[in-house]
Amino acid sequence: MKKVTYVLILPLLVVSGLVFANREIKSEVSKKLTSKPISDTERKAALKKWEASPDGIKYKKWEASPEGKKVYAGAAKIRNQVKDYTNMEAVVTSLSLPPGSLLGFGVMARINGDDYILRFDDGLQQLNSLKVNDKIIIKSHSVSYAPKYAYPIVSGEYAERDSKIIYKHAPRKGGC
Repeated sequence: MKKVTYVLILPLLVVSGLVFANREIKSEVSKKLTSKPISDTERKAALKKWEASPDGIKYKKWEASPEGKKVYAGAAKIRNQVKDYTNMEAVVTSLSLPPGSLLGFGVMARINGDDYILRFDDGLQQLNSLKVNDKIIIKSHSVSYAPKYAYPIVSGEYAERDSKIIYKHAPRKGGC
């Protein structure tokens, strides 16, 4: 009986030792990767290098184009409301995003007379009830843009219709 017990415990000890050793190696690697913060001069050098790359040149051309200027103007129009996380009234103009979009679930909406992509991380079931021309109140912490899209991208974190919350972004688990 003792021999059977030893035979069963020995592989368990070997496997747990391997798992523990592997965990230590991974934590050492992650410490090495995150231990040195990047300086301002390194960051600026990396930015200049990227701006000289084909992607950087393409982005700079887009920024200077009328389409890029229109997107930047739209983002600037709601910057204060986003910064202060205040209510923005939006009218849903389309239930689908532009063709080829890789933003996940979202709708097109008009805020203050300009069109925006209103993107949601999750909550497909809560937002399925939306229809074109629905008036909703949204809140967001961020507006982004990309040359691929002709509209600023608003990350929806809160949405209500008829004074009823239809979407609220779930807080991160275990993070800040």
